[in-house]
Amino acid sequence: MKNSIYITLFFITTTVSCQKSIPLFDGNSAFNHLIKQCELGPRNPGSNGHKKALEYFLEILNPLADTLFTQSYIETMPRTGKKVDMNNVIARFNTSASKQIMISAHWDTRPWGDRGSSIMEKNQPILGANDGASGVAVLLELASILKENPPKIGVSLVLFDAEDYGSSGNSWTYCKGSQYFAKNLPIPYPAYAINLDMIADKFPEFYVERYSYQQNPGLVLELWEKAEELGLTAFKKQAYHMIFDDHVPLYEIAGIPAIDIIDFDYPNEKTNYHHTQKDIVANCSPEGLSQVGTLMVHHIYEQK
Repeated sequence: MKNSIYITLFFITTTVSCQKSIPLFDGNSAFNHLIKQCELGPRNPGSNGHKKALEYFLEILNPLADTLFTQSYIETMPRTGKKVDMNNVIARFNTSASKQIMISAHWDTRPWGDRGSSIMEKNQPILGANDGASGVAVLLELASILKENPPKIGVSLVLFDAEDYGSSGNSWTYCKGSQYFAKNLPIPYPAYAINLDMIADKFPEFYVERYSYQQNPGLVLELWEKAEELGLTAFKKQAYHMIFDDHVPLYEIAGIPAIDIIDFDYPNEKTNYHHTQKDIVANCSPEGLSQVGTLMVHHIYEQK
């Protein structure tokens, strides 16, 4: 009997000790990064907000990353034919580790609305509080954690440009930043990639995205089971949408087994603020950022 009690106590002590070694993710701090991006205005390619956002990311990441650089390229805007400078931003941590993973998000915003009450509203660029700023907000907060708590594995945080300026109905006109990245891989080949997009819904629900399950079912199950273990209730272990996002070019072009964490129903199945003028800070919250960020931190620091 004493031995059983001892084993139980040892297990509890060990569990607590392990839990203490996992850094905490601050969803409110991440939400501050979301707000800061939106204060710059829309970040559609070629805009003033786009230029200021790049400066903001470099200023934040420069003192944090072991290695920081941009991957520059030029794209032609589909409606105007204008050539615009684009930049993927890559912040690397523990570059000498044998195991390397990447976590990504896109930082640009939609140059025009797909839906709206007027033609003028449709032609205005989108602020992109959720679709653009939310994934980046988690990556910027992760950068601070990785700086303060060097991970055992190598982690590349990648901010893709030019994800959201494509033409509706033609998937490969989107995700230009990840396509360029995949064709011109600027980092050692990662074991896998986790892409974050549209994660700041007030009522977050992260179903399994179907391309993700096709591309890396093992990682999907590992993450969603870990979310369940951690009590992250926004994660639903059920397949739902099939969405062309930055994870698809990573797999199709470079063979990187990439997955997507996304809440496409923003805020719900009946109403969607995606690519509309209602994609604003007031329709977002820290909750999804907190749950996704917490999952990412546990995934990184529980690696052996």
